This record gives sequence, C-alpha cells and structure tokens, in this order.
Amino acid sequence: MDRAQIVHENFLKRVSARDLPEGPPPRSGLSDAEAVSLFRSQVLSRALDRTSRAMQKAGQGFYTIGSSGHEGMAAVAHALRPTDIAFLHYRDAAFQIARAEQVPGQQIAWDMLLSFACSKEDPTSGGRHKVLGSKALAIPPQTSTIASHLPKAVGAAYSFGAARRHDPEHRCLSEDGIAMCSFGDASANHSTAQGAINTAGWTSVQSTPLPLLFVCEDNGIGISVKTPKGWIQGSMEHRPGIRYFQANGLDLYETFAVAQEAADYVRTRRKPAFLHLKTVRLYGHAGADVPTTYMSKSEVEADEANDPLLHSVRLLDQAGALTPDQALHIYTDTCARTDRVAAEAARRPHLEVAAQVMASLIPPKRPCIPTNGPSADARASAFGGDMRAMAEPQPMSRLINWALTDLMLEHGEVVCMGEDVGRKGGVYGVTQKLQQRFGPDRVIDTLLDEQSILGLAIGMAHNGFVPVPEIQFLAYLHNAEDQIRGEAATLPFFSNGQFTNPMVVRIAGLGYQKGFGGHFHNDNSLAVLRDIPGVIIACPSTGADAAQMLRECVRLAREEQRVVIFLEPIALYPMRDLHAAQDGGWMTTYPAPDQRIALGEVGVHGDGDDLAIVTYGNGHYLSKQAQPELEAAGLKTRIIDMRWLAPLPAEALIRATKGCKHILIVDECRRTGSQSEGLMTLFAEECPSIPTARVVAEDSFIATGPAYAAPLPSKESIVTAALDLTGGRA
Repeated sequence: MDRAQIVHENFLKRVSARDLPEGPPPRSGLSDAEAVSLFRSQVLSRALDRTSRAMQKAGQGFYTIGSSGHEGMAAVAHALRPTDIAFLHYRDAAFQIARAEQVPGQQIAWDMLLSFACSKEDPTSGGRHKVLGSKALAIPPQTSTIASHLPKAVGAAYSFGAARRHDPEHRCLSEDGIAMCSFGDASANHSTAQGAINTAGWTSVQSTPLPLLFVCEDNGIGISVKTPKGWIQGSMEHRPGIRYFQANGLDLYETFAVAQEAADYVRTRRKPAFLHLKTVRLYGHAGADVPTTYMSKSEVEADEANDPLLHSVRLLDQAGALTPDQALHIYTDTCARTDRVAAEAARRPHLEVAAQVMASLIPPKRPCIPTNGPSADARASAFGGDMRAMAEPQPMSRLINWALTDLMLEHGEVVCMGEDVGRKGGVYGVTQKLQQRFGPDRVIDTLLDEQSILGLAIGMAHNGFVPVPEIQFLAYLHNAEDQIRGEAATLPFFSNGQFTNPMVVRIAGLGYQKGFGGHFHNDNSLAVLRDIPGVIIACPSTGADAAQMLRECVRLAREEQRVVIFLEPIALYPMRDLHAAQDGGWMTTYPAPDQRIALGEVGVHGDGDDLAIVTYGNGHYLSKQAQPELEAAGLKTRIIDMRWLAPLPAEALIRATKGCKHILIVDECRRTGSQSEGLMTLFAEECPSIPTARVVAEDSFIATGPAYAAPLPSKESIVTAALDLTGGRA
C-alpha cells in the first residue's frame, strides 16, 4: 500500500482510538483559538499533499514533493509577521498556509491547487511551476532544492539596515522587519548554505545589522542519505555571531514558543539566529519514491508513528482547545473540501504556447522618479581634481570609474559590492576613491565568496536597491553561476513578474593579459552566461563606450528591472595605444553624463563594402590594428562592434553588414560555445549568399607567460583570414 494512504489511515484509526504518541504537555504562549487555527493549517497542508498525489495519478497534477512531517512550520509562520520576507524550503506549505491566515482576503487552498494543476490562473507562477510563493504574503517563489536561496536571504537581511541609512525609492520591506529562510538538514551541507551561514556570522561579529532567521528542518535524511545523528546541532550550535535555538518541530506549542523567542532575538538585536527544528519526513522524498527501498520498514513506521498531526491532536486535547473527535472532524472535512476544490482547479486553463510560457522572462518596467542627473556642485565635490582630466583622453578603467561615480551621485539606490572594491579600489583600480566618495554603506567590501557577493546583490534588490556587484575575474563566476542562472534570472519567470532582482554584475574578464595569471585571470568563455534566458550581456571595447553602456545597464536595471552582466575586458583597462607606442589611439574622452548607448545599438566604424568584420571587446581592438593592412591590400572594410552580446542584436547586425561582400567574425572566445556560433547561424539564415568565416580562440585554457596569446585571435590571424575569405583582395 502507498505510504501516504498508510499514514492517512493511521491518523484516522489512532485518533478514533485515542492512541496518541506521548510527549510533554503543551507550553504556554498560544491561545486556544490560535492553536486550533494552526492545527487547521497543518491539516490543510497534509490534505494538499494527498490531493497532489491523486491529481498526479489522474494526470491533473505534475509535481508531488510534499510537506508531510514538516507541518510544525505553521507555528514558525505564526511567530513571524506576515510582512517579514520569507525564503522557503520546498516542504513549507504549512508555513504559507498559516501565513495566509494572517493576511485578509486570501484563498490559499484554491491558489495552491491552481499551482498544483499548473493552471495559468495560478497567482504565483502563472502556471509555470508547482511552487510555494505569494506576493501578498512576502514569500518569493523558490524552486531550488539545494539552499541556493540562502545567500539572497543574507542580502535581504542586510538591506534592512542599508535602507535605514539610504532609503531606496522602491523599498518594499518594513524598517523593523526581518528576513527568514528555511532549508533541510541535507541542504545545510551544500556549499551555498555553508557560505551563506558563514557570511551571516562574518557580518554579525563585525556588529553590522543582519536580522536573519535561519530555520533548519531536520528530518534526518536527504533523499536516501541519512544525516549523522547530532550533525546539525554539532556543526551549528557554536557558530560565531549566530545564536542557536532548538525545538521539537513535532510539538506545535514548543515550536511556536522557541520560534517566537528566536524571532524576537533577531528583531530586537538585529543579529542572525539559527532555529534547529526536529521533524520527520513522511511518504519518502517525492512522487514515486519508496522509502522502504533504502530504509528499514521499522524506521519508516517509527517516523509514521511520530506524525506531527497526531502530536497536535494530543496537545490540543491536553490544552482543552480541541477534542480528538473535533480534530478528526476537521481532518476529514478538510480532506473532502480539498478534493472538491481540486476537481475545479484541474479544469482551469493552462499555458499552451511558447509565447505564454515566455511572457514573464522579461520583468515589467517600473516607474521611477525622473532625474536631471547629478548637480554641478555634487560632481565638483565628488570628482575634485579629476574634473580637469575629463577633457583629456583617458584609458577605459578611469572612464568606468567616473561613470560609476556619476551614476552613484544620480541614483542613491545604486550600491557597489565585492571583494576589494572599497578600501583597495579594486584589483585594477577601477573602483578607486568610490568608498571615500560614498562611504562603506554604498561601496561594500565583502568577504571572499562569489556566492555571497551575488546573494548580497540579489537580496538587496528585493528591497529596492540597484546593486552593482563585482566578480573579480570571469573564471571566479563559475563558483557562483547558479546565483545568476538558478536565482536571479528565474525569479521574474517563476513569479509571473511579481518579484524581481535587478542588478548590474560587473565582471573583469576575457584574455590578453600579458603573462599574468593564466586561465583563472584570462578566462575567455562566456558560454555559461549566453544561454540564460532574460539576462543581458554587455561588453564594451573602448572607454567612451564603457561609460555610455554602463549608464544604459543601470537604466535597464533601475527602470526595467533587468539582470545585466557588464563584461569588462581586462586587457583593455589600461590600453592607451593602438598602432604605435605613445600614439594614444585607444584612449577616449569622458562622455557627458547624459549620453548613453542603447541596448542593441551596435558600433559601426568605417563604410567599406568589401569586408565587414563583426567583433567585440579585444577583437575590436585587434581588428582596428589589422585594418591598415587590409586597406593596403585593397580591401575596403568596416568594423562592427557588437557591444551587446545577449540578446543578440540580430536586426542591428543585419543592417550594419548590409551591402558588404564578405563577413568575417572575430571572436576571442573559444570555438565551442562562443558568440561566433550564433553569429554564423544568424548570417547563414539571413544572408546565405554572403561568404562568411570566423576567427576564434582555440578550445583551450590560456597559459601563463609568453604563450598567453597563442590560442587567441591576433592581428595576423585576422589579416590572414580576411585575405583567405576574399581571395586576397576585393
């Protein structure tokens, strides 16, 4: 027999027979009405688990991972305010149901069943996932099973104090609120969870406000792998900067009392706490999982005998709040009602075509207070002597610094964060003086953990900030890429555009650094970013473009709530010369603060019609170096700087290459997975009669030392490829 049915029948029989598990008497703190209400939330959570399984068997539901055994989370919800942002474990239906009882006008059973049915009327995801979440309940939807939501919970907690000091225009969390995140004991071992917990403690011991409640729901097992006894307590009880609390999650009254104590500590002390709840997992992990294939029958039955609903019936009876017969009536009535509602939810319409599914990939625009830019006095005060240098050509790194300064002067919600960005001014000096100009609240030196850097940004964006996090080198993004792929980019999609986390992620990357760092500091692969739906990738090649594109990126984040990657070519940071030493050919002057380069606007240099070179970043620089030789060979060329790598500016590129006899793509990324693959496809489909070729990097890591550029395109390889493509001349 299905374990879910066994648990159901056990409840009916044992309550009828008054055969209830033993335990301590109910603790004080809950009124009878509150306790009964929480029991109703627990029962509805259980009924929904049973109904979701029935819906799946009938082909009306599609995802059955449930919350049975974790119903104690209803008491945690009751200990918090409904405005406290909550990033939930996927087994926390009882939390969401209990929170709905705190907010008038909710139809939580109907809403959740629409989600089970993947109806497009689902108010959370619009039919895209069976997911917990609600805008009205301050619960961002969460699909991760590996605790990847913990870093952004740290960021959201940090944002409370930051918003008190610099109130962002779109702040949505209350000043005295707290953030809460929940996860399982197995997920607590994930590097993402460990990094977030470490970051919280690291922040707390420095007396920085961080009102965050970690809730670990310890059922002792992750799918089939058991958690060692005492592991969570032993590894978390004495973490610096984090107060440890423990409760029996099977006991409704104890859970509420301890959760309330923990929440009060976090709220009043503005420090993080770790609430360790002992739970059980009923039915196995999910769906067709059969727990007796990896657990003994006696172990499974022992957990089932500890059903938290049975404990709640006992406690309510001992408190005089509800008799077992009344509890049984609530249970049977709720199960019947849930089945009736499910039958109607299953008939509601679904998403049908790709356009409907994709409608929430791009978040909605939001109104922003108009601005005329920073005042002359503010600029003079911030820039000081740099104002005199703005009339002279400068390298890219300095122009990015000035652009960041102007943006932070204009928009008080813009915050920068990353390793070394503040006091040191960045590894390459790009953020020099920013912390002196704007203070450590807005230019935040973080610990060395890319997951935490991005999580800080995502969480702060939840509260109206426009974060500009820095990842020190492109290769280091791989330590944390799921924060972009699995968290930032998916939030609008799975919330139907109700939740967003706009940001501009600055990454120093690509190759051509002479003899420095090897493959970690010269990473020329963007494949991990190119295929993330909804993410914008910008890559400037000159200082003037960098300043104007960065302004557009911040506008896209601030006004259109987009997630933007701003890729800065490291080798071009200090570049001054183009053809000869001291010619200053690659430096530019600083564009006026109101000048921007719009998303999708490509750069066209020259009007030759023999050869169009389509490129970006260092490829633009090398193509400019090759241009005189090509012109000398009789090839009239034009160089097209893509600037925007994703979404691919297809229409602009077709217009820019119109009339050209040949197209050469120069791509400094690797042959496999590079932009050149998409560009070759584009021109093959749209311009099939135009001969097209590409110059790309080899499928290799980059070496340190004199061979640093060996696998990469060069001026010489561009010239050779152009001559081969055109037959030697026009």
